[in-house]
Amino acid sequence: MQLYRLLTEDDTSAFCHKVSEALHKGWVLHGSPTMAFDAARGVMRCAQAVTKEVPGTYDPGMKLGVQ
Repeated sequence: MQLYRLLTEDDTSAFCHKVSEALHKGWVLHGSPTMAFDAARGVMRCAQAVTKEVPGTYDPGMKLGVQ
């Protein structure tokens, strides 16, 4: 089964660390990163989709971050 996650974070090194950790755990980049301005908070936000192939059956209750 293939899992999908959308990682988001403010445009800081924390975003890069979040994506790097996912890659280290076997997730694969899916598409290009994107950025948008959060006017309510006055900050840029980043997003990156990642996917991962894992055995088993999908369950909506599964914790994707620990896969």
